[in-house]
This record gives sequence, structure tokens and C-alpha cells, in this order.
Amino acid sequence: MFEILLIDRLNHHQFQPLFYQVATSQLEPTSISFPLRKLFRNRKNTQIRLARVLKVQKETKTVSTTIGDFPFDFLIIATGCKTNFFGNSNLEKYTYGLKTTYDAIKIRNTILGNFEALLSATQAEKEYLLNIVIVGAGPTGVELAGSFAEIKRKILPKDFNAADVKRIRIILLEGSANTLGNMSELARSASMGYLKSMGVEVVTKVFVKDYDGGTVLLSNGDIIKSRQVIWTAGVTGNLIEGLQEDVLMPGNRIRVDRFNLAEGCSDIYAVGDIAYMETPNYPKGHPQVANVAINQAKNLARNLKAIILGKPMAAYEYTNLGAMATIGRNKAVVDLPFYSFKGRLAWFTWMFLHLMLILSVRNKLIIFINWAWNYFTGDTSLRLILKDKD
Repeated sequence: MFEILLIDRLNHHQFQPLFYQVATSQLEPTSISFPLRKLFRNRKNTQIRLARVLKVQKETKTVSTTIGDFPFDFLIIATGCKTNFFGNSNLEKYTYGLKTTYDAIKIRNTILGNFEALLSATQAEKEYLLNIVIVGAGPTGVELAGSFAEIKRKILPKDFNAADVKRIRIILLEGSANTLGNMSELARSASMGYLKSMGVEVVTKVFVKDYDGGTVLLSNGDIIKSRQVIWTAGVTGNLIEGLQEDVLMPGNRIRVDRFNLAEGCSDIYAVGDIAYMETPNYPKGHPQVANVAINQAKNLARNLKAIILGKPMAAYEYTNLGAMATIGRNKAVVDLPFYSFKGRLAWFTWMFLHLMLILSVRNKLIIFINWAWNYFTGDTSLRLILKDKD
């Protein structure tokens, strides 16, 4: 019925919820990355082009890219979000974000490289290498902090057998009063308790004012010396030029109606994190989570078919299925619409649901084997530093 053109600057889909496991050497990047051409090889009506979109030309109904212009009848913008550094160029330059597979690999290389550097560093240099700083105590920040704490406790003493390993600090900074601030009270208190029991230093009600690549300056006047600062404190939309500014909402999201149609447009739609849709249940827009994106896309696909067939369209409404986060082995929290729980059952629930969301059977099996090996041995063999020659 439709001829589909998929334009992306990458040739693969990335499963973002498990980026932190790549960054902490628990999974290889290929386990959570899926080639687009393989995913769509049996869809004869789908074409793929690798390019960066430069601008939407509303008047001529074309999209300008780095490889040329492409016409459209319907345009669907699903560009997602990128790390928000809140206008601070130093934070953007010196900290590590975690929004792509490349980001995860860079963090892994940096952290592992700094562990190696500890063995020959001077005492002055060690002050900067011993502190792993994570900014933002949402699910990504909490999961990173928990994973690094387990590596420090279970793996590094076996690999290095050096006294400096015990001095490594994992510091989690959060501007609000709680970890997992958007989840239930049980999730907030349990995650805080888990992290502290694992040796993570959780510092709340502080903001990072600046960072020069070596020294973190906090809003309370304190400083932390570190060469490894990971920024997970916010996101902003990946905008495309050509849309009017009055359709843009805070966080660079595109205002859409209940059918995901961009405001002031007749043929341009936005779905997922980039879309801002107000509904009676969500007057300030939907949460930027995968379940919203997936179901908006499904609803829009049905509506586009309805347009062609002359049938009425269905308005979108989000059904909240809950939220979850894992902190470490047998330590997780799950919020369902009717019940919240924590501990081992929550951890197995988290693993099962994330495993089911992985696209291919092969990748499901690889991830399951890695998780099972890690669970029973407390170890992982994926600690490879892969980068160009210095």
C-alpha cells in the first residue's frame, strides 16, 4: 500500500535501555544493535538510505539530506533525543553522554583504560583516576552506578590485585532529593538503600555548575577531582530545520495532536521522544519512554491506512504499563500500575521483560548466556579496550 523510505545516519537500530551494560563491559555492542537492512530485508516496499537529514522543505514536500533531496507524501519524524547539557559548553566537551552505542564504547574504553593507568600513575594523577562521577540519578544513572560498584567489588580485585582498587569511588550526583525521582516511594527508597549498601556515594540536592575535564564544581561549593564524568542528567530533542518555532515545546519537542500530526501541518507527523502530545491523562505530555514511542508508531500506521481507505482515525492514548530499574544482582525495583515491588523477583522481572524486547532470537540467546554466566560466576570476559592507536 505504501512505499516507505527510511533515512538514518546509522545502519542499525540500537536498544537504548542496555547501553549501560555495554558501557560497563557486561554486553558487547553487537548484542544490542540490529542492522536495518536485515530487519527490513523481507519488506520489498521499504528502502533505506544512510544520510543525515538537513532540512524539511514544507512548501515542496521534500526532505533535504547529505545525499540529496527526497519527496514525500507523508513525513514521519522519529529522531528521538540527545543528551541535554543545558547550554554549558564545558559539560558538552568534557563529560561522557550515553545516548548511542558509540557513547557506551567510549565510556567502556575510558574507564578500563583508567583502571590500567592507575598502576603506573603518580599519587597526584591517581586523585583524578580514582573517582567515577555519574550525574543524574534516573534509571540510567542508577544502573550505571550499581554496575560500576559491582565491578569494583567483584572483578577489579581479581584482575589487578592492587590496593588502589579499594580506593575507587563511585559518586552519583542528583539535583533532587531522591534517586529514581519519577518512580514510586518504594522504588526511590529501595534504590537509595541498594546503592549505599554497595558503596556508592549518593549526593543529592546538588547541581554541577561546571567541569573543566579534571575538576567538577558543585552548586554547594564542593569540588571533585575526576577524569571520568558521565552525564545522564537530561535530554533534548534532535530537531530538524524547517518546522516553525511555534510548534516547538520545552525540551525541543514537536507539538502534535492526538493523531501525532505536527501542529500547523497536514502531512508531517512526529512520534516517540521528539513528540509532545497533551491528553487529559497527560496534560504536560507523555513520558519519554519506549512504550509510548512503540504504541504511537503502531497507532499512526493504522491511521495512515485509514486515511488511504477513507476511514476514521483513532486518537492515541497512553496506557502506563509501569517502570523499572535494576541496581545490581538481585537488586531491582518495579512499579506496575497496581503494585510496586523490589528485590530478586523484581530483578528477574526486569531481565525477562528486557530480554523479550530484544529484536532477534540470536541476540536474545547471546544476551541470556552472558547474563547467566555473569550471574553464576560473578564475572564477565568482555573487558576489552578497543580503540585506535594512541
